[in-house]
Amino acid sequence: MATDIQEIRTTNAPAPLPVFSQAIKANGMVFVSGNIGFNVETWTLVEGGIQAQTDQTLKNIKAVLEEAGSSFEKILKLNVYIKDFGDFKAMNETYITHFPGRKPARTCVAVADLPFNAIVEMECTALCD
Repeated sequence: MATDIQEIRTTNAPAPLPVFSQAIKANGMVFVSGNIGFNVETWTLVEGGIQAQTDQTLKNIKAVLEEAGSSFEKILKLNVYIKDFGDFKAMNETYITHFPGRKPARTCVAVADLPFNAIVEMECTALCD
């Protein structure tokens, strides 16, 4: 069976570093790389703490998913990395606003550090058209 592997690129989310892609689409699935709360226009982290960065991170993921022909409703698995587990409750308060219906399977772990001193990073796998 031939597999068509496509790199996904959108200017509606921050450009990836040269060592990875925003996402890869193959066999009806999209694998979205880690995203942080960067503003696409300024290439800086949004201000306002964990809730602001969570919101922006999910907006960035949404833009990549849309470019791939997918959406939040098609996410199968989402991984969350936070620098401080004390932010878990506040992160979830913002996270839940993006998933009013079915919630994807999810893992959340605390990590020692994240790129560009972000306090949250997320990645996901979703179905696509």
